[in-house]
Amino acid sequence: MKFRAMVLALALPLLLCSKVLFAAQDVPAIAAASSIKFALDDIAKQFTQETGRKVRISYGSSGNFVAQIRNGAPFELFLSADERYTQQLSQANETPDDGVIYAVGQLAIAAPKSSPLPLDGELNGVKQLLASGQLKRFAIANPEHAPYGERAKEVLQKVGLWQDIQANLVFGENVSQAAQFAVSGATQGGLVALSLAVAKPFKARANYVLIPQEYYTPLDQRMVLTLKAGETAKLFYSYLQSDAAQTVFADYGFARATH
Repeated sequence: MKFRAMVLALALPLLLCSKVLFAAQDVPAIAAASSIKFALDDIAKQFTQETGRKVRISYGSSGNFVAQIRNGAPFELFLSADERYTQQLSQANETPDDGVIYAVGQLAIAAPKSSPLPLDGELNGVKQLLASGQLKRFAIANPEHAPYGERAKEVLQKVGLWQDIQANLVFGENVSQAAQFAVSGATQGGLVALSLAVAKPFKARANYVLIPQEYYTPLDQRMVLTLKAGETAKLFYSYLQSDAAQTVFADYGFARATH
């Protein structure tokens, strides 16, 4: 019995050490839509404080991440700006299930505080400036692979501006870059994610107005684990559904899914 107790006493520190070492090495790569950068950075900090585990987040356009994951990129969790992109991975058997909607995104029109562009949800100010020849550049994310760009195109079509504004559009690779264009003075304004417009770095430099939800298809933002997901990625996936994480998303202008 004494010998067994001695073995256990020697083995326990080794087991604890190996568990801590594993947790330290298990730092999953997370692919996330650029629209959630500020919210997700805050949530990741909370997660690390509460669990001691870390995640490594890359931000970009949802469409580009789908292509990367399908080509073998080592992402363990994908947070999309539109569920259509996670569905593409599910249909290609790149994920264990369909995932869950973690937030609903919203669009805003934003402009530098020095811009002559009048802001309103129906884009009447854009129409006026365009008609007078004063609108030179207007930013949106690229509709080809960025969900917020797709929705911005829908809005411009809804208000009858899509054809007339073509020559004035400046496309961001993702909505974060479009927001940079919209508030930096590189353009006179743009259609961006509300979650970016309300973040301190942008809010300090620009004004914004919410776009009515009926002007575009809802941005149901879905997340899904990949087949590479390890323990920390799964824990983070669960944490993102917690009240603590959902409160942060709400603070950045995201709505909760109702279906």
